[in-house]
Amino acid sequence: MRAVVMYAPGDVRVEERDDPTIIEPTDAIIRLAASCICGSDLWPYRGDDAVDHTPMGHEYVGVVTEIGDQVKDVKVGDFVVGSFFASDNTCEICQAGYQSRCIHAYPMGVIGTQSEYARIPMADGTLVATPGMPDAELIPSLLAASDVLGTGWFAAVAAEAGPGKTVAVVGDGAVGLLGILAAKHLGAERIIAMSRHADRQALAREFGATDIVEERGDEGVAKIKELTGGYGAHSVIEAVGTQESMMQAIRATRAGGHVGYVGVSHDVALDGLELFFSGVHLHGGPAPVRRFLPELIQLIWDRRIDPGKVFDLSLPLEEAAEGYRAMDERRATKVLLTV
Repeated sequence: MRAVVMYAPGDVRVEERDDPTIIEPTDAIIRLAASCICGSDLWPYRGDDAVDHTPMGHEYVGVVTEIGDQVKDVKVGDFVVGSFFASDNTCEICQAGYQSRCIHAYPMGVIGTQSEYARIPMADGTLVATPGMPDAELIPSLLAASDVLGTGWFAAVAAEAGPGKTVAVVGDGAVGLLGILAAKHLGAERIIAMSRHADRQALAREFGATDIVEERGDEGVAKIKELTGGYGAHSVIEAVGTQESMMQAIRATRAGGHVGYVGVSHDVALDGLELFFSGVHLHGGPAPVRRFLPELIQLIWDRRIDPGKVFDLSLPLEEAAEGYRAMDERRATKVLLTV
């Protein structure tokens, strides 16, 4: 099969690899309908994370082609969506709604899903079948549910976005934009998008943003305070993962408010005394996408939400390297790879 492999920072190739096979009796094999490039894939691409001939990708949708002997809930021929973390969905952590921290959690990035086929561990706990075979126009939105939509949704839930709340979103990538969509769906009264890019600002407004703040850092915090009568936002979504973005999120939150942080943390350190006196709630981490998949799939199926709009560039799998360049250079928000 064809698969994307990152040999070294900036060196992305598509090569032939062996088709996946059933290893454990709880595995399933899927034929991908589409894959995509995630903003978190840019960390190794830029040299911030170690990479060495690494299979890439952790977002996926497709049709089940084979199942292990112990798979009971997923059938060959099902069109499925899965989380970027495989989970058994039965342990106490999973049952509490934190499947990404399952005691048997397995990161799909180790397997790589920017490929024609993929092996899905713990298929019954990881995959959710759609109500039928989806129309082609639904596939981008279903693919978004595999990570960025589920992650943005978790961020909004962790930040306790809801009726009467003002929500600020730090980060205008796919996760931040879909955090806006989630906050709107959850009933937030006011949504402030922090963005300097006109195309992303337009999509933010389409998803439900009521205000745009272009300032960053301390200036961005001051603007949020100005817009909220000096208090700060009730709920803040942090969708970047840098020191600046995390501090901007915490400082833009009113005392007693909530920060939902889902940006993959890189070199973030929190000052204990500042955190102590901030009085804010912090909750986040790798999103338990599996918790939300049934609801998100139904919302997409019923065409009540259209998260696939975050894909603004579509390329064949063979052109994955160009997709990485486009996202790295901010010529694209999120790249869909046709398989």
